[in-house]
Amino acid sequence: MKKILIPTLMLFSCLLQAITAQAQIVVIDTDAIINQDSIDQKRIKVQYEMTYLKDTISEDAKPVKETLILEIGKHISKCYSYNAYVRDSVLLADIQAGASQETINEHLNGMGNANISYQIFKHYPAGKVTTLDRLATTNFLCEEEEERPEWELLPDTATILSYHCQKATCRFKGRTYTAWYTMEIPVSDGPWKLFGLPGLIVQAEDTRKHYRFRCTGVEQCETSEPMLIHLKGREKISRKNLNKMYERMAKDPIGFMASAAPNVKVNVTDEHGNPIKSFSMPYNPIELAE
Repeated sequence: MKKILIPTLMLFSCLLQAITAQAQIVVIDTDAIINQDSIDQKRIKVQYEMTYLKDTISEDAKPVKETLILEIGKHISKCYSYNAYVRDSVLLADIQAGASQETINEHLNGMGNANISYQIFKHYPAGKVTTLDRLATTNFLCEEEEERPEWELLPDTATILSYHCQKATCRFKGRTYTAWYTMEIPVSDGPWKLFGLPGLIVQAEDTRKHYRFRCTGVEQCETSEPMLIHLKGREKISRKNLNKMYERMAKDPIGFMASAAPNVKVNVTDEHGNPIKSFSMPYNPIELAE
């Protein structure tokens, strides 16, 4: 697996928000971008604005926004960060064109942060949900039994994006969600791991108002477009252990990076240029223990 390490001006820009860093290591797995396999044909592409609260302790903490893309095929769906897709595509193009470090840094600084690194494949393989993620320099594969939310359909209606929508609620992965779905788009799918309603989920929010998904556009695929996945060279991991790694990374990002990539030197300073040896990040995962 070919990987390219690019030093830039910020370290983990999606993770270290208020901290000035001397260097960033952006890991570009060129093999994972170029050599992908087709597992389905896209029929519909849905764009969502995902808003979530990382920090539930600080009173002045502001929600984080991310653009998600949901590709819906005949049998499989794929949900991923559009921000991460654009970042990786631009950096790969720069690398292949032999762009200078200054050009690469300029492009990085001009792109929005990609806070979501995972890709979620529902119904792949059949009866399963597969999550692909990259932490530090390791690509992981997490395969789980597909869990269908137990929805309660409600009589409430609303118009969202000109679609006639109906309301539903469920308890799922430790949170209670209210969702709006439209039978005008008769596909039983939605953002993240939400699905199972008799129409596309166009809006969903948990009762704590920590996580919110809002559809901002729907596109019917008129031409044949493959749905792509890259499975080679990935380390298989259970959901339990993957969650532990997320938690470890939040508790000590520098230590996590040092243990996961011992050959990469990480130097982090505060706004005054003083070295920071360790710190923690807010941790508010979308999946909670019941």
